[in-house]
Amino acid sequence: MFVIQKAKAQVRLPQLISDGMVLQRDVKTTVWGWASPREKVTVKFNHGAYKAMANANGRWSVKFAAIKAGGPYTMDISASNHIIIHNILIGDVWFCSGQSNMVLPMERVKEKYPEDVANAEYPQIRNFFISTLSDIGKVHDDLPPGKWRESNPKTVLDFGAASYFFAKALYNKYHIPIGIINSSVGGTPIQAWISEEGMKNLTQYADRLTVLKDTAFLNNILRKDAERKKLDDKPSKLTDKGLTGPKKWFDTTYVAEGWHKFWLPGYWADQGVRGLNGVVWFRKEINVPASMTGKPAKLFMGRIVDADETYVNATLVGNITYQYPPRRYNIAPGLLKPGRNIIVIRVTNTMGKGGFVPDKNYYLTAGDENIDLRGDWQYKVGEVFPTKTGADNYAFFSAQNEPTGLYNAMVAPAINYAIKGILWYQGEANTLRPTEYQQLLPALITDWRNKWHEGEIPFIYAQLPGFMEVSYSPEESKWAQLRDAQLKALSVPNTAMAVTIDAGEWNDVHPLDKKDVGDRLALGAEKIAYGDTALVASGPLYQSAKTEGNKIEITFTSTGGGLVAKGSGDLSQFAIADQTGKYVWANAIIKDNKVIVWSDEIEHPLYVRYAWADNPEGANLYNKKGLPGSPFTTDTR
Repeated sequence: MFVIQKAKAQVRLPQLISDGMVLQRDVKTTVWGWASPREKVTVKFNHGAYKAMANANGRWSVKFAAIKAGGPYTMDISASNHIIIHNILIGDVWFCSGQSNMVLPMERVKEKYPEDVANAEYPQIRNFFISTLSDIGKVHDDLPPGKWRESNPKTVLDFGAASYFFAKALYNKYHIPIGIINSSVGGTPIQAWISEEGMKNLTQYADRLTVLKDTAFLNNILRKDAERKKLDDKPSKLTDKGLTGPKKWFDTTYVAEGWHKFWLPGYWADQGVRGLNGVVWFRKEINVPASMTGKPAKLFMGRIVDADETYVNATLVGNITYQYPPRRYNIAPGLLKPGRNIIVIRVTNTMGKGGFVPDKNYYLTAGDENIDLRGDWQYKVGEVFPTKTGADNYAFFSAQNEPTGLYNAMVAPAINYAIKGILWYQGEANTLRPTEYQQLLPALITDWRNKWHEGEIPFIYAQLPGFMEVSYSPEESKWAQLRDAQLKALSVPNTAMAVTIDAGEWNDVHPLDKKDVGDRLALGAEKIAYGDTALVASGPLYQSAKTEGNKIEITFTSTGGGLVAKGSGDLSQFAIADQTGKYVWANAIIKDNKVIVWSDEIEHPLYVRYAWADNPEGANLYNKKGLPGSPFTTDTR
């Protein structure tokens, strides 16, 4: 943004109104800002001049007539100072929000999608990332500092992967500039994203907000937090034997005595170490051929629970302080030697099972050669942390987990910015209380539509994928209940849901398959936002059930030319129950584009479930368009 100072600057623009922005096409567009009270402001744009006067609070705005897609344009804003905004495009703007899977960057999936990264030269796809900021005390006027960035192989690494693939699919189909506003925070519940007005019919959250408005109550919480933090921040004496002995355990001259065998990947709780939270060291000697030396190399150590410091030949090559990011550490040329090399990893774990997450990448690579690092390692305990008491499990207050905490700071300041629609990927943080989600998701949709004042804005969301261990018997599942709440939200007009049950990973709440997610979200947009009503935008969605004898007949919408059982064999993951409510696995076949379900164990069936589990591996109901069917239950009890 180019600014010419004529006098003391008075006019200020919101973060979104800046160089490289994408403005929404085909609607009246508001540009706003702040100035001295009663200051006159002139905005020149697209051969027009628009005048405004700041009100008593210094707020001003102008509204442009609808403009067709195109650009780039320049905007000239004059008052006591002069601001020129460059490189403006007119296209479609999508407000993308939720928790970590919406913001998970392309950098995290670059090994899975190397060609997509290399070919990300899309200057008309632009991303504005909103930094995390939370506040339960007030609604903010503006967002935290941010910039619009064009997509290219370098910048795309910071784009949310799901939202990038979504934008790319739309751009390649319609060739219209796409603007992504990504407002997402990992691990946050949906209630944090809803405004105070939107909470009014959600009693428990409205009551919580009332309590938090009691200054004395909140100050008492914050005072206790400060006292606890002071205790936690006191320097503790280093007692890790791997760092305090005569020779550090990562040293290449250290002689490893008294170490135990460990099969990597795996958790130490499953390999002879019970209930340990602390520091455990792991060590492996490998033989590196001369052909892999003298060049850049990379070490892939999957995922580690929780923190790690990783050494190659006594040199620290990387460290990460929490469990979720993949370990991908660069090794400088010359560090690897022909023959014997030593990898040492110091792992710190404070809760649950520490170790190396299975079914991830564990190898060393240089050029075209790889060394598999799975298998026998050695371990030794460096430090044991004291057993935690109830007082030790202290939960600090966090505004980003409270009602309105994120709406106030990361949504409200954007509601004057015209948009095409909303993308939502969230729910993991609400799975402990999934039935509430049946109220919360429709409440958020209604609330945001009311705030944007653009009618029934298209709202497109991702259903949660499969996650956690596979169960081989019919089970109760909070994740399944939350998916069902997401399915039921389709009753809200002008919504679409991307079914992603097949896009998860059992051992990772952040699955890498973000292209299927983005592409399926784009299908929903094409149907409800771009008017392609004939498009099959989803896999099969449960519609109704009819009992005939000992069989239940299930009817679906979005059958996409016909139902199919993906892969070889019969339909799987269907379960059936009678009045007892006890489910057993069922037979299921496709007949006349419906699914017939029965079990010889159930004489008078009442209910059917499909893919009703945390991770329903083998769920294979699809339509002929290749889209998976949503999990569902006919049980309305």
